[in-house]
Amino acid sequence: MKREQAEGDAGELLWTFEIGSPIASSPTVVDETVYVGSDDGFLYAIDTNTGAPLWRFETDAPVVSSPTVRDGTVYVGSVDARLYAVDASTGTERWHFEAEYRIDSSPAVVDGTVYIGSWDERLYAVDAATGIETWTFETGGEISASPVVADGTVYVGSWDENLYAVHATTGDEQWAFETDGYVTSPTVADGTVYVGTNSPTGVSYLYAVYATIGTEQWRFETGDAVGSSPAVGTGIVYVGDDGGHLSAVATDDGTVHWTFKTGSWIHSSPAVVSDTVYVGSADENLYAVDAATGTERWTVHTDGEISSSPTVVDGTVYVGSEDGSLYAVRASRN
Repeated sequence: MKREQAEGDAGELLWTFEIGSPIASSPTVVDETVYVGSDDGFLYAIDTNTGAPLWRFETDAPVVSSPTVRDGTVYVGSVDARLYAVDASTGTERWHFEAEYRIDSSPAVVDGTVYIGSWDERLYAVDAATGIETWTFETGGEISASPVVADGTVYVGSWDENLYAVHATTGDEQWAFETDGYVTSPTVADGTVYVGTNSPTGVSYLYAVYATIGTEQWRFETGDAVGSSPAVGTGIVYVGDDGGHLSAVATDDGTVHWTFKTGSWIHSSPAVVSDTVYVGSADENLYAVDAATGTERWTVHTDGEISSSPTVVDGTVYVGSEDGSLYAVRASRN
């Protein structure tokens, strides 16, 4: 591990947890425990203070889905086509639900229901307590994107080039917004759905769509495919693309404020905390960027591509790397 900062500075490495298999899953932190999946097929629970392992739960295939924790249960999907519910304290299975194909999608858990997409082209609603299917919504393409729930509506992107709004209780379609390419994971803020696309034509966009009616507010041409979900700050939406650009775009009209260039593609979703944007890149670096100006604050180098999205909790950034390690990095000076 290469350190870019002195002891005690922002960007200081606090600990690493070495799994040995690539980590594309994004970490989730709850109650001083960080949960993350790995290509080795395990879901791990790790102490946030020491980096020591607490338990691991085995699935039958790589876990690229990011875990969601609610009421003492960890929900996570696996390439083995199963959605798992795991006791957050002990790592024992409570139930699993089987789709027909792999699950890369990360679950959204709201009001006792787990929403998750699958490569079988379906969005599922599953009872969080029992694992019993509540409803299924069929799209015309694979769903690797993660659903988002807001105001009783589930928003999800599909490889059929549509962004869908689905009634959270009934599974009925409310609207479908057609885009120019494969639709990535959306973000919802202040009545707007922000979502990027990966277009086979080579021209991709970040879209802003009215959440209630599904019509376009504006689009921003990224120039390269978008492989992650955008993040929304105060008046700005941040998005990464395959050209290695992190762009800051005005939420009201889609005009670009600044662009920060990394050395390779960005499939890591940015995280905005206070005045800093954190994002990983396939150039093997985790970046901290000034949210207002786009200037680099610090960089931490790993030994593998970073497609895992950073999570920032209590002044620490957690992110996985293709080098098989989970990193805990100081976000700011104490």
